[in-house]
Amino acid sequence: MASLFRRFRRSCDEPPEQAAAQDAQDSAEVREEYRRSVASTRRGQLGALRSIFRRSRVDDDFWDELEETLILGDVGGATSARWVEDLQAESSGKDAAAVRELLRERMILGLERPSGGGMLWNSVNGSEPLSTPHVILVVGVNGAGKTTSIAKLAHAYQEEGKSVILAAADTFRAAAIEQLQTWGERIDVPVIAHQQGSDPGAVAYDAVEAAVSRDADVVLIDTAGRLQTQRNLMSELGKVRRVVESRHPGAPHEVLLVIDATSGQNALSQARQFSDATGVTAVCLAKLDGTSKGGIVFAIAEELGIPVRFAGTGEQLGDIAPFDAAAFVDALLADD
Repeated sequence: MASLFRRFRRSCDEPPEQAAAQDAQDSAEVREEYRRSVASTRRGQLGALRSIFRRSRVDDDFWDELEETLILGDVGGATSARWVEDLQAESSGKDAAAVRELLRERMILGLERPSGGGMLWNSVNGSEPLSTPHVILVVGVNGAGKTTSIAKLAHAYQEEGKSVILAAADTFRAAAIEQLQTWGERIDVPVIAHQQGSDPGAVAYDAVEAAVSRDADVVLIDTAGRLQTQRNLMSELGKVRRVVESRHPGAPHEVLLVIDATSGQNALSQARQFSDATGVTAVCLAKLDGTSKGGIVFAIAEELGIPVRFAGTGEQLGDIAPFDAAAFVDALLADD
């Protein structure tokens, strides 16, 4: 797997030639990983784009079919309509191949524009060193792949020599605590946990306390997979955030929303609700390899301005990739 966090950080001690060679290798690995993982999306509704761009005429039927295909591919009604309107204005007199290239550029731009408000994975904010531990609050609904994504991130940090602590702040389900503990044992990472039903804020506080005392680099806080419609539980997530900040000013440095890529348009509602409650700074798109609905990433990035930072590309521990907009779009539009 390509170095997961390399795109967010460059070593000043690394020779330019070595950095360039490593970048090229990482890019090739990421592109191949995306080509494999978006195969289901490419064969789904968005796969119809290929036949549209083979048409000999760019007429009203062309534009209607393009917009319908984007909507059915979960890009979202508002985003799809805006794209088609922009493309029509930019492509006067051009053929379908030229429109395809304009759409490609528009897709990449939409995914790259959001910068996020976090401090670890933002190329602007991430330039200044932060005091450790780096605290990451991980949120999302039940079944989104949140706990597995946490384990993958913890493993990736370990691969870069970082010490990690996990916090089992999903205290509503005993199974959630046990699942995180099982992952912790598997990757040899300590897990701070209380009994089922205890205060999740207290668990998060104790995890940060432990990280400070042990001089750990990273704390990943698992939270209950609450439905976005349960306002009292969403409010409690905000409380967890405030508790963490009280122990470690400036924390959490990132609020990572794990979205199940198979959830389609419902993911947009989830992202909006969680962002309002906790100030989401980034998205991890889980289960990308198992869905035909990968178009939802465009709606989240364009309509909410939240950057997608990671994508789950398989079921193995190393199957998580830094989100690369160009690699994702090129894989999506590629001919099989």
